[in-house]
Amino acid sequence: MLAGKRILLVIGGGIAAYKTLELIRLLRGQRAEVSPVLTRAGAQFVTPLSVSALAGEAVHEDLFDLTKEAEMGHIQLSRSADLVVVAPATADLMAKMAQGHASDLATTLLLATDTPVLIAPAMNVRMWQHPATQRNCEWLKGDGVALIGPNAGDMACGEHGPGRMAEPEEIVEAIAARLAAGPLAGKRVLVTSGPTHEPIDPVRYIANRSSGAQGTAIARALAALGADVVFITGPADVPPPGGVEVVRVQTAAQMLEAVQTALPADAAVFAAAVADWRVTTQNEAKIKKQAGALPVLELAENPDILAHVAQMGEGRPGLVVGFAAETCDVIDNATAKRVRKGCDWIVANDVGPATGIMGGTENAVHLVTGEGVEDWPRMDKALVARRLAQRLAEALA
Repeated sequence: MLAGKRILLVIGGGIAAYKTLELIRLLRGQRAEVSPVLTRAGAQFVTPLSVSALAGEAVHEDLFDLTKEAEMGHIQLSRSADLVVVAPATADLMAKMAQGHASDLATTLLLATDTPVLIAPAMNVRMWQHPATQRNCEWLKGDGVALIGPNAGDMACGEHGPGRMAEPEEIVEAIAARLAAGPLAGKRVLVTSGPTHEPIDPVRYIANRSSGAQGTAIARALAALGADVVFITGPADVPPPGGVEVVRVQTAAQMLEAVQTALPADAAVFAAAVADWRVTTQNEAKIKKQAGALPVLELAENPDILAHVAQMGEGRPGLVVGFAAETCDVIDNATAKRVRKGCDWIVANDVGPATGIMGGTENAVHLVTGEGVEDWPRMDKALVARRLAQRLAEALA
Protein backbone atom coordinates (compact mmCIF):
# COMPACT_ATOMS: atom_id res chain seq x y z
CA MET A 1 0.00 0.00 0.00
CA LEU A 2 2.88 2.40 0.78
CA ALA A 3 5.37 1.01 -1.71
CA GLY A 4 7.38 3.81 -3.29
CA LYS A 5 5.87 6.52 -1.08
CA ARG A 6 8.35 8.91 0.52
CA ILE A 7 7.68 9.96 4.11
CA LEU A 8 9.52 12.93 5.62
CA LEU A 9 9.55 12.04 9.33
CA VAL A 10 10.19 14.87 11.79
CA ILE A 11 11.08 13.46 15.22
CA GLY A 12 10.31 15.87 18.04
CA GLY A 13 11.76 15.95 21.53
CA GLY A 14 9.71 13.78 23.86
CA ILE A 15 9.96 10.40 25.51
CA ALA A 16 7.56 9.08 22.84
CA ALA A 17 10.38 9.53 20.32
CA TYR A 18 11.43 5.96 21.09
CA LYS A 19 8.25 4.81 19.31
CA THR A 20 9.46 6.35 16.07
CA LEU A 21 12.03 3.59 15.72
CA GLU A 22 9.22 1.05 15.47
CA LEU A 23 7.30 3.44 13.21
CA ILE A 24 10.24 3.57 10.80
CA ARG A 25 10.52 -0.23 10.85
CA LEU A 26 6.83 -0.62 10.03
CA LEU A 27 6.96 1.93 7.22
CA ARG A 28 10.02 0.29 5.71
CA GLY A 29 8.23 -3.05 6.02
CA GLN A 30 5.57 -1.64 3.71
CA ARG A 31 8.33 -0.53 1.31
CA ALA A 32 7.93 3.17 2.03
CA GLU A 33 10.98 5.42 1.89
CA VAL A 34 11.62 7.32 5.12
CA SER A 35 13.66 10.50 5.19
CA PRO A 36 14.26 11.32 8.89
CA VAL A 37 14.67 14.77 10.41
CA LEU A 38 15.81 14.74 14.01
CA THR A 39 15.34 17.84 16.15
CA ARG A 40 17.96 18.77 18.73
CA ALA A 41 15.53 17.82 21.50
CA GLY A 42 14.62 14.59 19.71
CA ALA A 43 18.27 13.58 19.72
CA GLN A 44 18.11 13.50 23.52
CA PHE A 45 15.81 10.47 23.28
CA VAL A 46 16.92 8.58 20.14
CA THR A 47 20.32 8.63 18.45
CA PRO A 48 21.00 9.61 14.85
CA LEU A 49 22.74 6.25 14.38
CA SER A 50 19.68 4.18 15.39
CA VAL A 51 17.33 6.31 13.27
CA SER A 52 19.64 6.17 10.26
CA ALA A 53 20.19 2.42 10.55
CA LEU A 54 16.44 1.71 10.50
CA ALA A 55 15.58 4.29 7.83
CA GLY A 56 18.45 3.33 5.55
CA GLU A 57 19.08 7.03 4.94
CA ALA A 58 21.16 9.77 6.49
CA VAL A 59 19.53 11.72 9.30
CA HIS A 60 18.97 15.44 8.67
CA GLU A 61 19.66 17.61 11.71
CA ASP A 62 21.29 20.91 10.79
CA LEU A 63 19.62 23.75 8.92
CA PHE A 64 22.99 25.23 8.04
CA ASP A 65 24.54 22.29 6.27
CA LEU A 66 26.51 24.35 3.75
CA THR A 67 26.81 21.61 1.12
CA LYS A 68 23.11 20.93 1.04
CA GLU A 69 22.08 24.55 1.52
CA ALA A 70 24.09 25.54 -1.56
CA GLU A 71 21.30 23.76 -3.40
CA MET A 72 18.56 25.03 -1.04
CA GLY A 73 18.46 21.58 0.55
CA HIS A 74 15.76 22.39 3.09
CA ILE A 75 13.37 23.50 0.33
CA GLN A 76 13.98 20.39 -1.75
CA LEU A 77 13.69 18.14 1.30
CA SER A 78 10.37 19.70 2.31
CA ARG A 79 8.80 19.22 -1.10
CA SER A 80 10.17 15.88 -2.28
CA ALA A 81 8.03 13.82 0.10
CA ASP A 82 4.51 12.52 -0.42
CA LEU A 83 3.67 13.24 3.23
CA VAL A 84 5.33 15.04 6.15
CA VAL A 85 4.83 13.25 9.47
CA VAL A 86 5.68 14.85 12.82
CA ALA A 87 6.02 12.26 15.58
CA PRO A 88 6.11 13.05 18.37
CA ALA A 89 4.60 16.49 17.90
CA THR A 90 5.39 18.19 21.20
CA ALA A 91 3.51 21.17 22.58
CA ASP A 92 6.46 23.38 21.71
CA LEU A 93 6.68 22.10 18.15
CA MET A 94 2.94 22.51 17.62
CA ALA A 95 3.13 26.07 18.93
CA LYS A 96 5.96 26.89 16.52
CA MET A 97 4.04 25.34 13.62
CA ALA A 98 0.91 27.33 14.47
CA GLN A 99 2.85 30.59 14.65
CA GLY A 100 4.98 29.96 11.56
CA HIS A 101 8.36 29.86 13.27
CA ALA A 102 11.43 28.76 11.28
CA SER A 103 14.14 28.58 13.94
CA ASP A 104 15.63 25.19 13.06
CA LEU A 105 15.59 22.62 10.27
CA ALA A 106 12.33 20.97 11.35
CA THR A 107 10.29 24.17 11.63
CA THR A 108 11.81 25.60 8.45
CA LEU A 109 10.83 22.46 6.56
CA LEU A 110 7.31 22.62 7.93
CA LEU A 111 6.97 26.27 6.94
CA ALA A 112 8.43 25.76 3.46
CA THR A 113 6.50 22.64 2.51
CA ASP A 114 3.49 22.44 0.23
CA THR A 115 3.15 18.73 1.06
CA PRO A 116 0.31 17.43 3.30
CA VAL A 117 1.26 17.24 6.98
CA LEU A 118 0.19 14.67 9.60
CA ILE A 119 1.13 15.15 13.26
CA ALA A 120 1.03 12.76 16.21
CA PRO A 121 0.81 14.91 19.37
CA ALA A 122 2.51 13.66 22.54
CA MET A 123 2.82 15.54 25.81
CA ASN A 124 1.81 15.68 29.46
CA VAL A 125 -1.95 15.63 29.98
CA ARG A 126 -1.96 19.14 31.49
CA MET A 127 -0.02 20.47 28.53
CA TRP A 128 -2.43 18.84 26.08
CA GLN A 129 -5.47 20.23 27.89
CA HIS A 130 -4.02 23.73 28.25
CA PRO A 131 -6.05 26.33 26.32
CA ALA A 132 -2.94 27.45 24.41
CA THR A 133 -2.31 23.95 23.08
CA GLN A 134 -5.96 23.51 22.16
CA ARG A 135 -5.92 26.86 20.32
CA ASN A 136 -2.80 25.80 18.44
CA CYS A 137 -4.42 22.47 17.63
CA GLU A 138 -7.50 24.14 16.13
CA TRP A 139 -5.31 26.59 14.24
CA LEU A 140 -3.30 23.76 12.69
CA LYS A 141 -6.46 21.91 11.70
CA GLY A 142 -7.64 25.09 10.01
CA ASP A 143 -4.37 25.13 8.06
CA GLY A 144 -5.12 21.63 6.81
CA VAL A 145 -2.81 19.74 9.17
CA ALA A 146 -4.17 16.27 10.04
CA LEU A 147 -3.88 14.77 13.55
CA ILE A 148 -3.64 11.21 14.81
CA GLY A 149 -4.18 10.88 18.56
CA PRO A 150 -3.24 11.61 21.20
CA ASN A 151 -4.43 8.56 23.12
CA ALA A 152 -5.37 8.40 26.78
CA GLY A 153 -3.42 6.27 29.26
CA ASP A 154 -0.53 6.15 31.70
CA MET A 155 2.38 8.46 30.97
CA ALA A 156 6.08 8.39 31.69
CA CYS A 157 5.59 11.33 34.07
CA GLY A 158 3.26 9.21 36.22
CA GLU A 159 0.04 10.97 35.27
CA HIS A 160 -2.93 9.49 33.40
CA GLY A 161 -5.08 10.96 30.68
CA PRO A 162 -4.96 12.12 27.06
CA GLY A 163 -1.51 12.95 25.76
CA ARG A 164 0.11 9.62 24.84
CA MET A 165 1.36 9.47 21.28
CA ALA A 166 -0.64 7.16 19.03
CA GLU A 167 0.90 3.72 18.62
CA PRO A 168 3.13 3.15 15.55
CA GLU A 169 0.54 0.83 13.99
CA GLU A 170 -2.11 3.54 14.29
CA ILE A 171 0.20 6.12 12.71
CA VAL A 172 0.94 3.80 9.79
CA GLU A 173 -2.80 3.34 9.31
CA ALA A 174 -3.26 7.12 9.35
CA ILE A 175 -0.44 7.57 6.84
CA ALA A 176 -2.00 5.01 4.51
CA ALA A 177 -5.35 6.77 4.77
CA ARG A 178 -3.83 10.17 4.00
CA LEU A 179 -2.04 8.79 0.96
CA ALA A 180 -4.98 6.77 -0.33
CA ALA A 181 -5.89 7.77 -3.86
CA GLY A 182 -9.29 6.13 -3.72
CA PRO A 183 -12.65 7.18 -5.13
CA LEU A 184 -13.42 9.33 -2.08
CA ALA A 185 -10.21 11.39 -2.24
CA GLY A 186 -11.09 15.03 -1.65
CA LYS A 187 -14.44 14.18 -0.03
CA ARG A 188 -15.20 15.08 3.58
CA VAL A 189 -17.42 12.56 5.37
CA LEU A 190 -18.83 12.83 8.89
CA VAL A 191 -19.47 9.61 10.84
CA THR A 192 -21.11 9.31 14.26
CA SER A 193 -20.66 6.16 16.30
CA GLY A 194 -21.13 4.47 19.64
CA PRO A 195 -23.72 5.10 22.36
CA THR A 196 -24.35 8.28 24.28
CA HIS A 197 -24.40 8.39 28.08
CA GLU A 198 -27.06 10.62 29.60
CA PRO A 199 -26.20 11.22 33.28
CA ILE A 200 -28.73 10.66 36.05
CA ASP A 201 -26.32 11.40 38.87
CA PRO A 202 -22.50 11.21 39.18
CA VAL A 203 -22.51 7.38 39.00
CA ARG A 204 -25.56 6.45 36.89
CA TYR A 205 -26.59 7.16 33.32
CA ILE A 206 -29.04 6.18 30.57
CA ALA A 207 -27.41 4.32 27.67
CA ASN A 208 -27.75 1.29 25.40
CA ARG A 209 -25.68 -1.73 24.40
CA SER A 210 -24.00 -0.26 21.32
CA SER A 211 -20.29 -1.14 21.13
CA GLY A 212 -19.46 1.33 18.37
CA ALA A 213 -17.95 -1.46 16.26
CA GLN A 214 -20.05 -0.80 13.15
CA GLY A 215 -19.47 2.95 13.14
CA THR A 216 -15.75 2.45 13.65
CA ALA A 217 -15.61 -0.02 10.76
CA ILE A 218 -17.46 2.44 8.51
CA ALA A 219 -15.06 5.28 9.34
CA ARG A 220 -12.10 2.99 8.65
CA ALA A 221 -13.57 1.83 5.31
CA LEU A 222 -14.29 5.40 4.19
CA ALA A 223 -10.76 6.51 5.09
CA ALA A 224 -9.36 3.55 3.13
CA LEU A 225 -11.17 4.91 0.05
CA GLY A 226 -9.43 8.25 0.51
CA ALA A 227 -12.12 10.22 2.38
CA ASP A 228 -11.28 12.91 4.92
CA VAL A 229 -13.28 11.45 7.82
CA VAL A 230 -14.49 13.27 10.94
CA PHE A 231 -15.34 10.55 13.46
CA ILE A 232 -17.62 11.69 16.30
CA THR A 233 -17.90 8.95 18.90
CA GLY A 234 -19.63 8.41 22.17
CA PRO A 235 -18.05 6.26 24.92
CA ALA A 236 -17.66 3.15 22.75
CA ASP A 237 -16.11 -0.20 23.64
CA VAL A 238 -13.87 -0.32 20.56
CA PRO A 239 -11.02 2.15 19.93
CA PRO A 240 -11.41 4.66 17.08
CA PRO A 241 -9.67 3.97 13.78
CA GLY A 242 -6.43 5.61 12.71
CA GLY A 243 -6.29 8.08 9.86
CA VAL A 244 -9.39 10.02 10.88
CA GLU A 245 -10.15 13.10 12.95
CA VAL A 246 -11.61 11.84 16.24
CA VAL A 247 -14.03 13.89 18.35
CA ARG A 248 -15.09 12.26 21.62
CA VAL A 249 -18.41 13.12 23.28
CA GLN A 250 -20.58 11.75 26.07
CA THR A 251 -24.12 13.06 25.62
CA ALA A 252 -26.53 13.59 22.73
CA ALA A 253 -26.31 17.36 23.15
CA GLN A 254 -22.53 17.20 22.89
CA MET A 255 -22.79 15.00 19.80
CA LEU A 256 -25.12 17.47 18.09
CA GLU A 257 -22.75 20.33 18.86
CA ALA A 258 -19.81 18.33 17.48
CA VAL A 259 -21.76 17.49 14.31
CA GLN A 260 -22.65 21.14 13.74
CA THR A 261 -19.00 22.11 14.23
CA ALA A 262 -17.81 19.44 11.77
CA LEU A 263 -20.08 20.61 8.95
CA PRO A 264 -19.96 21.26 6.03
CA ALA A 265 -19.39 17.76 4.66
CA ASP A 266 -20.04 15.93 1.42
CA ALA A 267 -21.75 13.09 3.25
CA ALA A 268 -22.79 12.17 6.78
CA VAL A 269 -23.31 8.69 8.18
CA PHE A 270 -25.18 8.59 11.49
CA ALA A 271 -24.32 5.18 12.93
CA ALA A 272 -24.39 6.31 16.58
CA ALA A 273 -27.03 4.83 18.89
CA VAL A 274 -28.08 8.10 20.45
CA ALA A 275 -30.16 7.83 23.61
CA ASP A 276 -33.72 9.00 22.95
CA TRP A 277 -34.18 10.55 26.39
CA ARG A 278 -32.25 12.35 29.07
CA VAL A 279 -33.03 13.27 32.65
CA THR A 280 -34.23 16.87 32.80
CA THR A 281 -32.24 17.61 35.95
CA GLN A 282 -29.06 15.74 36.75
CA ASN A 283 -28.59 15.13 40.45
CA GLU A 284 -25.33 16.63 41.74
CA ALA A 285 -24.99 13.89 44.36
CA LYS A 286 -25.60 10.16 44.12
CA ILE A 287 -29.27 9.31 44.60
CA LYS A 288 -29.57 7.27 47.78
CA LYS A 289 -31.73 4.17 47.97
CA GLN A 290 -34.55 4.58 50.47
CA ALA A 291 -36.75 1.71 51.62
CA GLY A 292 -40.21 1.93 50.10
CA ALA A 293 -39.46 5.11 48.15
CA LEU A 294 -38.57 5.01 44.45
CA PRO A 295 -36.82 7.98 42.84
CA VAL A 296 -38.85 9.97 40.35
CA LEU A 297 -36.96 10.72 37.13
CA GLU A 298 -38.42 13.29 34.79
CA LEU A 299 -37.33 12.62 31.21
CA ALA A 300 -37.02 14.88 28.19
CA GLU A 301 -36.41 14.06 24.55
CA ASN A 302 -32.88 14.37 23.24
CA PRO A 303 -32.21 16.33 20.05
CA ASP A 304 -32.84 14.37 16.85
CA ILE A 305 -29.42 14.73 15.23
CA LEU A 306 -30.25 12.80 12.07
CA ALA A 307 -33.42 14.81 11.36
CA HIS A 308 -31.68 18.08 12.22
CA VAL A 309 -28.98 17.52 9.59
CA ALA A 310 -31.22 15.87 6.98
CA GLN A 311 -33.68 18.77 7.09
CA MET A 312 -31.26 21.67 7.52
CA GLY A 313 -31.55 23.03 3.97
CA GLU A 314 -28.51 25.17 3.17
CA GLY A 315 -25.31 23.39 4.14
CA ARG A 316 -26.94 19.95 4.15
CA PRO A 317 -24.51 17.18 3.16
CA GLY A 318 -25.15 15.80 -0.32
CA LEU A 319 -25.81 12.35 1.12
CA VAL A 320 -27.27 11.74 4.58
CA VAL A 321 -27.35 8.15 5.85
CA GLY A 322 -29.16 7.10 8.99
CA PHE A 323 -29.36 3.82 10.90
CA ALA A 324 -32.44 2.06 12.22
CA ALA A 325 -31.92 -0.54 14.93
CA GLU A 326 -35.24 -2.38 15.17
CA THR A 327 -36.56 -5.43 17.01
CA CYS A 328 -39.68 -5.99 14.86
CA ASP A 329 -41.11 -4.94 11.47
CA VAL A 330 -37.58 -3.89 10.50
CA ILE A 331 -38.12 -2.85 6.91
CA ASP A 332 -41.48 -1.15 7.48
CA ASN A 333 -40.16 0.83 10.41
CA ALA A 334 -36.97 1.79 8.57
CA THR A 335 -38.86 2.88 5.45
CA ALA A 336 -41.12 5.10 7.53
CA LYS A 337 -38.12 6.48 9.39
CA ARG A 338 -36.34 7.47 6.17
CA VAL A 339 -39.33 9.54 5.07
CA ARG A 340 -39.96 11.00 8.52
CA LYS A 341 -36.36 12.06 9.09
CA GLY A 342 -35.77 13.29 5.55
CA CYS A 343 -32.53 11.35 5.02
CA ASP A 344 -31.44 9.74 1.76
CA TRP A 345 -30.64 6.24 2.99
CA ILE A 346 -31.40 4.16 6.05
CA VAL A 347 -29.30 1.17 7.06
CA ALA A 348 -31.72 -1.05 8.96
CA ASN A 349 -30.96 -4.08 11.09
CA ASP A 350 -32.68 -6.41 13.53
CA VAL A 351 -31.09 -6.02 16.95
CA GLY A 352 -33.40 -8.38 18.81
CA PRO A 353 -31.66 -10.39 21.56
CA ALA A 354 -31.76 -13.58 19.49
CA THR A 355 -29.69 -12.05 16.66
CA GLY A 356 -26.58 -11.27 18.75
CA ILE A 357 -25.97 -8.23 16.53
CA MET A 358 -26.05 -5.50 19.17
CA GLY A 359 -22.49 -5.53 20.51
CA GLY A 360 -21.51 -8.48 18.28
CA THR A 361 -19.04 -8.83 15.41
CA GLU A 362 -21.55 -9.47 12.60
CA ASN A 363 -24.46 -7.58 11.11
CA ALA A 364 -27.32 -8.26 8.70
CA VAL A 365 -28.66 -5.07 7.17
CA HIS A 366 -31.20 -3.80 4.69
CA LEU A 367 -30.28 -0.67 2.74
CA VAL A 368 -33.43 1.41 2.35
CA THR A 369 -33.28 4.12 -0.33
CA GLY A 370 -35.76 6.09 -2.39
CA GLU A 371 -35.45 3.41 -5.06
CA GLY A 372 -36.31 0.47 -2.84
CA VAL A 373 -34.76 -1.98 -0.38
CA GLU A 374 -31.56 -4.01 -0.73
CA ASP A 375 -31.29 -7.06 1.53
CA TRP A 376 -27.66 -7.78 2.41
CA PRO A 377 -26.61 -11.16 3.81
CA ARG A 378 -25.29 -11.51 7.33
CA MET A 379 -21.58 -10.75 7.33
CA ASP A 380 -18.74 -9.36 9.40
CA LYS A 381 -19.23 -5.70 10.33
CA ALA A 382 -16.03 -4.79 8.49
CA LEU A 383 -17.49 -6.26 5.28
CA VAL A 384 -20.75 -4.36 5.81
CA ALA A 385 -18.69 -1.19 6.25
CA ARG A 386 -16.67 -1.74 3.07
CA ARG A 387 -19.81 -2.44 1.05
CA LEU A 388 -21.53 0.68 2.41
CA ALA A 389 -18.42 2.81 1.78
CA GLN A 390 -18.26 1.61 -1.81
CA ARG A 391 -21.94 2.45 -2.34
CA LEU A 392 -21.36 5.87 -0.86
CA ALA A 393 -18.38 6.44 -3.18
CA GLU A 394 -20.53 5.53 -6.19
CA ALA A 395 -23.26 7.93 -5.07
CA LEU A 396 -20.80 10.83 -4.63
CA ALA A 397 -18.94 10.21 -7.90
